[in-house]
Amino acid sequence: MTIRPSIDVATRVSAQLSEVLEKFTGDPDRENPATLAEVRAALRRRGEPPARETEYLHPQDRDSLLVEIDALIEEYGEDMLADNFVTGKASEGLSRVIEAVAADRNRPRQPTLGGVREAMTAGLIAKMIGDGALDEDDESALLAELDELIRRYGTGALAEGFVRYE
Repeated sequence: MTIRPSIDVATRVSAQLSEVLEKFTGDPDRENPATLAEVRAALRRRGEPPARETEYLHPQDRDSLLVEIDALIEEYGEDMLADNFVTGKASEGLSRVIEAVAADRNRPRQPTLGGVREAMTAGLIAKMIGDGALDEDDESALLAELDELIRRYGTGALAEGFVRYE
């Protein structure tokens, strides 16, 4: 059993590196969870632009994925699982739902993932579909997406931290 870091290390990772790490952690063909060292090796093999030059940049230059992952390896070790550094973000549809719950004056000011789920199953999804804010086909996918976030982060996680702003 792997012990997860006590701080939310995913908040210290750029969106670009989080996206790369998520591809590795979500790969169904992998037998074992990806480590930071494996992700680094894959970035070097694929020639993360510009891989050769970025290895020799000043340590304060955080523009490269390789420089960023090297800093994580230095701090947490190369055997740290990559999924510890994936930032969870909601899809556009789920972000709309979270924003609707947050804007509802009859709900707590800072809704949790569990509170969003309660609102969704209590009719919020149907109302948003009726208003045209969501597509009718998205209901089960949004619930599944939220359930996965709850599985990873717990029902008490603040929902607004998962809103995707694009």
